[in-house]
Amino acid sequence: MTYEEFLDEVTTLLHEIYDLDDAAAIKLVVDAQDAEYFVAHDDNEEMRTPEQARKDAVALHEAKQNKVQTQKKQQQRVQQKKRPPRA
Repeated sequence: MTYEEFLDEVTTLLHEIYDLDDAAAIKLVVDAQDAEYFVAHDDNEEMRTPEQARKDAVALHEAKQNKVQTQKKQQQRVQQKKRPPRA
């Protein structure tokens, strides 16, 4: 498949597997492109398979979930530091 078809497949899988709306799935793929996640896929046609698209969709979603969890924990730490000590 072409590079563009591969990215479309990853986007579609994000929508189907994780029930992301189209905008969220597209943003995840575009952000990954911006971070050069797909450079090897562009250079190597053998990496553009349906199986690889599924692996990449899962990896992108897991990375996003991990990032969200980390941000939540950081916010909790900030909030805890702002609270006055108990008497």
